[in-house]
Amino acid sequence: MNARKYSAAAAALVIALGMAGCSNMSQRDKSTAAGAAIGGVAGSVLSGGSAAGTVGGAAVGGVIGNQVGK
Repeated sequence: MNARKYSAAAAALVIALGMAGCSNMSQRDKSTAAGAAIGGVAGSVLSGGSAAGTVGGAAVGGVIGNQVGK
């Protein structure tokens, strides 16, 4: 497993563990946070780890998660 895949897997694990503490959030808030997390990881992987790709992916993922959580 190369470093990029390892980093993405580690980030996903940290995000999943962090989401366990979100029990008092609404379903829409949870969907927004999950979308942002998944989008950030995907943006990082697709852009080769660039900060702009990560932030852009998180923004797009958050918007999608927010709309899905309606």
